[in-house]
Amino acid sequence: MYRIAPSILSANFAKLGEEITNVIESGADIIHFDVMDNHYVPNLTIGPLVCEAIRPLTDAMIDVHLMVEPVDRIVPDFAKAGANIISFHPEASAHIDRTIGLIKEQGCLAGLVFNPATPLHYLDHVLDKLDLILIMSVNPGFGGQQFIPEALNKLRAVRKRIDESGNKEIMLEIDGGVKVDNIAEIARAGADTFVAGSAIYHAGKDSDPHRYDTIVSALRAELDKV
Repeated sequence: MYRIAPSILSANFAKLGEEITNVIESGADIIHFDVMDNHYVPNLTIGPLVCEAIRPLTDAMIDVHLMVEPVDRIVPDFAKAGANIISFHPEASAHIDRTIGLIKEQGCLAGLVFNPATPLHYLDHVLDKLDLILIMSVNPGFGGQQFIPEALNKLRAVRKRIDESGNKEIMLEIDGGVKVDNIAEIARAGADTFVAGSAIYHAGKDSDPHRYDTIVSALRAELDKV
């Protein structure tokens, strides 16, 4: 099962509610919610109040990617705001196992995020506790970047770990530079959940209201080839 997760980082924030409703109606599966603090990454985006505001607009899962340091203080706020999945970077937590436990105690699925140069050894002792692993195929902080090919090798390595664990429920997500012309190759490397921001939202920006049926269908057509 493949899941398409548009990142609202590339949406029109003046019409954010409409953007979220339309992208889900166009066939997307998950809303990806990028949180940046201008500390862990060099950008500042949105917080729990925005998550709370969009929660009533959709039954789709809200996938919160925390690019903040430290993470533990903000986890309960996003859980209360309606997040379904909360993912964080191992470098941003003093106690990774504790942060995973905190996320789960709040009733959310827990994910661990790996930057392009972050080693996978963090999975050695927590893989059995994770619901999602997110591989960054760009350096975090800004949308619209080019896909880093080495991410394919990291995906293959993580897919091998997941398969060997026997837990087929763990989602393997990719974020950064995902487009129609590379999504099939990314899927072959092992990803099953695809974050796409500019590739989706920029494709529908010239229609009124903004619709995303064509681009979402094109992405799914490529996935059907895998």
